[in-house]
Amino acid sequence: MPVKTKSAVRSAGPKGRSASFERNTTETQIAIKLTIEGKGQYKVSTGIRFFDHMLELFTRHGAFNLELKCTGDLDVDQHHTVEDVGIALGEAFDRALGDKRGILRAGYFLMPMDETLAIAAIDLSGRAAFAVDTKVKTRLVGDLQTELVTDFFEGFARGARANVHVKTMYGRSNHHKIEAIFKAFARALRVACSRDKQLGEMLPSTKGLL
Repeated sequence: MPVKTKSAVRSAGPKGRSASFERNTTETQIAIKLTIEGKGQYKVSTGIRFFDHMLELFTRHGAFNLELKCTGDLDVDQHHTVEDVGIALGEAFDRALGDKRGILRAGYFLMPMDETLAIAAIDLSGRAAFAVDTKVKTRLVGDLQTELVTDFFEGFARGARANVHVKTMYGRSNHHKIEAIFKAFARALRVACSRDKQLGEMLPSTKGLL
């Protein structure tokens, strides 16, 4: 499917690493602005309220700033919206990180949420791979089709060119299972994007390219 990207901007200035662009297809139109060194501020609208909530808490727990608006063909299904938002968000991180010199590159986090425990591990390796195990047993949580959580993380892995592994270890509430995964993912990504003071501006790879 043809994808049109315009108004692409990347900055690594004193205000932090950031990216903004539009990603348009016949199924979704997405405008996104990301700052990695943020304050957890967000303005998100996808037309799926529970999904908005997950992106909002992702932004807050990652200490990013995110503005994201997606207009998608929700009259057909939620799939295109959720997957394409994942791709666009991953692309935003990939653009903002540039050549990835001086970053930790990998991160993980174990997130408790009441009776639920979730884990996320990320490697900004330049290679897309994903593994998702939500253990969610209902078709919907709020207004979100729960099977699409996997599509979101797959899309992010593709857009960011990253390894993304998220898993619910155990839990009772399906709401908590998804929320704990997004919180763990945010905090793992925050670590992976962080600057490595010990290695300075070195590339975190022996291959010479990420």
